[in-house]
Parts: sequence; structure tokens; C-alpha cells
Amino acid sequence: MTPDPVAAASAPATKAPPPPEGFEATVRKARALEENIRTVIVGKQEAVRMALIPLLCRGHLLIEDVPGVGKTTLAKALARSLGGEFKRVQFTPDLLPLDITGTSMFNQKVQDFEFRQGPVFTNVLLADEINRATPRTQSALLECMEEFQVSVDGRTHKLSDIFLVIATLNPVEQTGTFPLPETQLDRFLMRLRIGYPTEAEEVQIFDRQALTNPLDALKPASTADDIREMRAGVQKVFVHASIKEYCARLTRATRVHPDVVLGASPRGTLSLIRASQAHALLAGQSFVTPDHVKKVAGGVFGHRIILKPQAALRGVTDEAVLRDVLAKVDVPVGVDPHV
Repeated sequence: MTPDPVAAASAPATKAPPPPEGFEATVRKARALEENIRTVIVGKQEAVRMALIPLLCRGHLLIEDVPGVGKTTLAKALARSLGGEFKRVQFTPDLLPLDITGTSMFNQKVQDFEFRQGPVFTNVLLADEINRATPRTQSALLECMEEFQVSVDGRTHKLSDIFLVIATLNPVEQTGTFPLPETQLDRFLMRLRIGYPTEAEEVQIFDRQALTNPLDALKPASTADDIREMRAGVQKVFVHASIKEYCARLTRATRVHPDVVLGASPRGTLSLIRASQAHALLAGQSFVTPDHVKKVAGGVFGHRIILKPQAALRGVTDEAVLRDVLAKVDVPVGVDPHV
């Protein structure tokens, strides 16, 4: 009997390693958080799952889509489900770096300078329309996002270990905007595009908001300790050597693609592996398969690929490049995960 090539490609091995102790309980907590957000977001189940992945990987999320599809609603639903502190900053051209990080001010009572914390001292920071701020202001987030700290006047101030930046970006309206540089884009673990709802989903959205906003009734579904437990669970998800090599080959393929001038960096490979582990946990599996990698590859690599100008003029998109890469890179098949 001829083996099914699709089934073979989906399986990472002939047998899977046993789940770590307490893994099922961690999965239940992660799914409870996911389901809580879905009570507000209509239809976009995959988008909700993808939005959770940066949180579980100690990363950050970029939501790039047209106005009105629920970018801010998704960010607020995620923040309220965590039960932590949430702050929103509307990025504008006159916004200064110190408006984000904080500043030292002279206190006449004590005759000394004291640090006044900026909005980054929170658990979830919504950077709304981040590309409307100047590059100088955008760069104020670089240290926060990478090192979870703020340096002001020669002093370093630590941020919470539960710190997530959710930035929104409107790709259509470009007047008065400043494109995010590659360094800034690379700080985001994933980019998410929500997309338009179906006709039935639009009607359901109206019905839900006819009298009240579902966000107003949303209750926390996780604590800070729960998030730390989920992150530890993600790190325990097994990744076979062949899967790591597969991720590295995918990253390299983005660099040598004929339509790409700049592909994903080594940080992209790390992000791909970590995101695959988080997706596996949310799917209830204690090991990573090639399917998990394929599911998150678009979100991890899409904003890290810079197309050649002539390719963009021909209508080539980063999605098309990634489809080509995923189709051409060999998938590991039939590997024993215990090796």
C-alpha cells in the first residue's frame, strides 16, 4: 500500500516523545485564554490564536490591516483577558520619545530629580498607528521590546516580564506616515492580518453590539503566573533536530529568493521555532510538526522580507514569495524524535 505523502509530511516522527509533567493543565489554561478572547472577536479564530503566540513567546505583535476590521478590539480583548495593566498610545508626528519611555523631572520638595514612568511601564501597550510617529520616536521602543528595559539619563529601569507591545499599522493611507525601518520590524515576533469578515459574520458583529459592547463584559481569564506557566510550557514543547534544520532552510530560502533583496535574519529563525512551539501547545501537542511551522511561517517572515523594486512593480507580494519558499523547501519526513 502506497503511503499518503500528505500524512507523512504532517508527522514529525514515527513516535512522539511523552508530554512533560503538567502539560495538559497548561494547554487548558492557554485554551481558556484563547476562548475568552473569541467571545469578543467574531469568526477570526486563527487570528486570535496567532495573536496569542507572541505573548506566549515573550515577543511582540504587529497588526497590519485596513481600518475597521478589529485591530484595536483584538488588542483590547487580549489585554483584558490577561487581567493586567493596559495602556494605549496614539502615535502622531509630534509624539516625542520621552512621551513613551518617561522622563526625569526635578522634584522641588526633595531637591532631586525623580523618574516619571511613561506608558511602556505596563503589561500590554497598544501602539496605535505606529507609522505616524517619526523614526526618532519609533526607535524609543527598540530597547523596550528587545531588552525589557528603559534607559533614561544614564539610568536603567526594568519593565515587567509580562510586557507585550501590540502595534497597529494602516497599509493603505500613507500620507504623513513614516515607514518602519527593518530594525524595528525585526523586533516584532509576528505580523498579523485580520482580514474582512464574511457577510454572516458582519451581521453577527452588529447583533452582538446592538445594545452593548462585548468588551465591556469581558473578564480576565489568566493571571501573570498563568502566563509564566504557559511560557514555560512552550519552552518544553519538543523540537526535533530535523525541524530546526527545516526552519533554518526556510530562513535561508527567503534570503536567496530571486524576488527578495533582504530575507529573514537569524532572529527570524529563532522566532519561527518559538512560534511553532507556541502553536503546537495551543493545538494541544507537546512536539512540533512541519505543519505547525507552515502555519506560523507567514506571520513570522512576512514583515521580514524586503522585495526587490522590480518584483513589487510586477505585483509580487511577500505572501507569494512565502508560498513559493514553502513549496520548494523539502519537508522532513519519518524522523524519530528521540534521536
